[in-house]
Amino acid sequence: MSNPWMDINLKDYEGHMQLDSVQQLPVLNQMMHGQFYRHAAATIMILGIAGGNGLNHIDPEKICKVYGVDINPNYLAICLERYPSLAGVFEPIQADLSDPEASLPHADLVIANLLVEYIGCNCLQEIIRKVKPVFVSCIIQINDAHGFVSQSPYASAFTRLDEVHHQLSEPILIGCMREIGYSLCHSAQEALPNGKKLLQLDFSL
Repeated sequence: MSNPWMDINLKDYEGHMQLDSVQQLPVLNQMMHGQFYRHAAATIMILGIAGGNGLNHIDPEKICKVYGVDINPNYLAICLERYPSLAGVFEPIQADLSDPEASLPHADLVIANLLVEYIGCNCLQEIIRKVKPVFVSCIIQINDAHGFVSQSPYASAFTRLDEVHHQLSEPILIGCMREIGYSLCHSAQEALPNGKKLLQLDFSL
């Protein structure tokens, strides 16, 4: 059976994420500016890039390469269409991150936002071992009592995500990164209108 993310239309995903009751897309966008520039990183890899949220902050004079990794080739094609000004800087990589044979280049900074919940900590560790970044920045969702996916008119598009969802928390992620030699160096959080929070955890070697 195919990965659920192969079947989710980007319009449905972004429509859900932009709802006034969810607001994850704009809040993530603001947080990503800090992710890009807090650490001295000339090369960045964004795991699960979807439609390229945050790429509007990339300054080619400061960042020479951005690898956008996603399993869905349609998402990557849309990224290229949306950000023609990043030609030569943005490089799409279609890869199933759960595949141990997936090949990934080195990057100074790896960003994984709302992704570890769908690949799990063991998979994240394997990716970090391959890419060998100096810094890793993750944003995870801290849930309320109503579950991971907020109620919305788009909810039917996400029914299969339970197949790949992994329970995640701040201590679990910190422990996962510590096992491979990375220490927490920064944290921040932003509240969402539905009672949930986005928690940023940055790690360094």
